[in-house]
Amino acid sequence: MIEAAIGIDIGGTYTKFGLVDAEGNILVESSIPTKSENGPEKYLAALADAIKSEMSKLVGDIDLKGIGIGAPNGNYYKGTIEYAPNLNWEGIVPFVDLFTEHFDLPMVLTNDANAAAIGEKVFGGAKDLEDFIVVTLGTGLGSGFVTRGKLIYGHDGLAGELGHTNVYPDGRECNCGKRGCLETYASASGIKRTVFKLLATNKVKTPLRDHTYKTLTSKMITELAIQGDPIALEAYDYTADILGLKLADAAAVTSPEAIFIFGGLAKAGDILIEATKKYFNQYLYPGFKGKIEIRLSDLMDRNAAVLGSAALVWSEIVDHDVIKVPQRLK
Repeated sequence: MIEAAIGIDIGGTYTKFGLVDAEGNILVESSIPTKSENGPEKYLAALADAIKSEMSKLVGDIDLKGIGIGAPNGNYYKGTIEYAPNLNWEGIVPFVDLFTEHFDLPMVLTNDANAAAIGEKVFGGAKDLEDFIVVTLGTGLGSGFVTRGKLIYGHDGLAGELGHTNVYPDGRECNCGKRGCLETYASASGIKRTVFKLLATNKVKTPLRDHTYKTLTSKMITELAIQGDPIALEAYDYTADILGLKLADAAAVTSPEAIFIFGGLAKAGDILIEATKKYFNQYLYPGFKGKIEIRLSDLMDRNAAVLGSAALVWSEIVDHDVIKVPQRLK
């Protein structure tokens, strides 16, 4: 019999899921559109059907240990998704309570970036680290902080929102309702906004001019940057400057051994990483210089979102010694 966990990662556009064994092998995986405008109940029914359909393809007996869920604004203590700016569900959604109507299994829900941090610890490059940060560059910007082997949740379960710290007080409008948040600059949507700002202020020839905001994707920007497109490269440098600044601020608070970066923008590789390192060290408090590594996630070439979510099950439900988590509030 194979022991396995279901990992679910809820993104602003797609929800990825898979069945993962204790060694980090993904047995089956798939995704569905999040379609959050339909409301959580219909979405959860569609998600449950999709998971069960994929599981039916497996041969042999599976011992399901639980379900791990990574979600934007996921509250670990309560099993809720709360005021997620990149989803259309209003207020507080009792996600775990609703999902138990479809699966009679132990469930753990947390912020998607916290799930990524646990995934890096269980299956990735942080196996031997006690102090590190994981930053996810997707539709928005997520972050998970681990200090002395413990995830930082704060008193309400929502700690670690680096993406909603301020870059410019009257800067870009954010989905959260504030202005100037880091995620409006360092994210898939953020780099698109940067590209159009650059296109409006110079006459450089670039294929990027052939697109509207709706047709342009961050993947296109990444591909053009790798090909040497000047606007795409400048957009990445601008992004790295702001990201490096805020990572330097975060490092001053938690003094990590390493900062792991993954997500769509990270697929630019050294174009993003090397520039971020340069600016990070430029802004870093002198006492930390030479002590903190910035690197791509070791899970970049795998389905990191699914692995991270499934790792919640292995770390909390199956093996509490993998990473320390606080006791869930009653």
